[in-house]
Amino acid sequence: MPLAETEWDLVTMWVGEYLLDTTDPHAQLTQYGFPADFVSALRLTAVSAENARALVEASRKDIQRQLKLVEVVAAIDSLSVLPEVSKALEFQARLREDYRAHASQDNFRTCVLKNGTEVFIDRQNLRETLRHFVDDPEKTVLLVDGDPDSGRSYTYNLIRHIGQHHGFRPARVTLSHTSTADKVIRRLAEFVADPRAGISNLDPTELNDLLPSIDDAVHWVVGRATAVDDRFWLVLDECDRLDPSSDVWDFIGQLALAIYEHSAVRGDQAPRLVLLGYGPTMRQLPYDLRGSLCRDTARVAEPADLRNFFDQYFHESPPGFLGTSQPDESTIAELVDAAVQEVLRATEADSNDDESYMRKVCTAAEGAIRVYQTL
Repeated sequence: MPLAETEWDLVTMWVGEYLLDTTDPHAQLTQYGFPADFVSALRLTAVSAENARALVEASRKDIQRQLKLVEVVAAIDSLSVLPEVSKALEFQARLREDYRAHASQDNFRTCVLKNGTEVFIDRQNLRETLRHFVDDPEKTVLLVDGDPDSGRSYTYNLIRHIGQHHGFRPARVTLSHTSTADKVIRRLAEFVADPRAGISNLDPTELNDLLPSIDDAVHWVVGRATAVDDRFWLVLDECDRLDPSSDVWDFIGQLALAIYEHSAVRGDQAPRLVLLGYGPTMRQLPYDLRGSLCRDTARVAEPADLRNFFDQYFHESPPGFLGTSQPDESTIAELVDAAVQEVLRATEADSNDDESYMRKVCTAAEGAIRVYQTL
């Protein structure tokens, strides 16, 4: 299980007190076996608390670095004699299990996400599109279309899951009929701002113009997202809810073009753009982006998709009542039939009209998984 934010705060405190309380932090990290190129890229100062935050932030970008950091911390002599070392060893064990799972599983094919209960059903085309999008540095914009209530916004859940394993952070802004370019820009600016500097008013050009152009503001946001240590995916959700005359349409085009231009200089460190609910009949993106786009179309899950989902789940995580041996295929088939029937029944019985059909299906599937986990 990944470490929570409060647990990373504890690791940061240990790093500052026991690892980086030194006048030469670069040499200290090299002595403890951190790679030379990794150490040299860290912006370290004479303040151990700041250095600890920098080291932890850089290490959290992938699971292997996380594990390396906690292994080093747990082995520090001055910590190993204290009661807190038991907590450090617990973190180490959990990250080792996470690393083992990460190395053995295809994270693009995962059917159960956060906390072992959040489901992501079907979307096989999306999974392969995301794999291609992650692997191809020339792709900078992902567009997801589909009918209303088909699960376009739910795409964000899988993106968050993949981001945890591939070192990027998605920053989502949900659009509406009243959205303006100014509001969206300021929200994105808050996401990409350096947390150590606090949130300041957007003034990208530092000129006397209190209302900088959209183009200036876009390049400020993209430049800031490129300069910080984190890698960002900027996600604009429910694009289809925008007013046809909204200035957000112009903003989206300029944002996509700015990301394309920054990626030519900064490569994979530049952010990427994800547009959910962005159909082919909407405002066309700049012509220069034609080779940088990836597309996916969401659709409502059908019974066959549910069957495939539960078949994968029960093969990967057989219920405890089946024992430790691998259950035979007939037993798996019976479990799949029962789970699919229960999910369909619960979905049809759900009278909450405020939820989409796909959300009802996912909620029912998550309920079924919780039941099977207790058996």
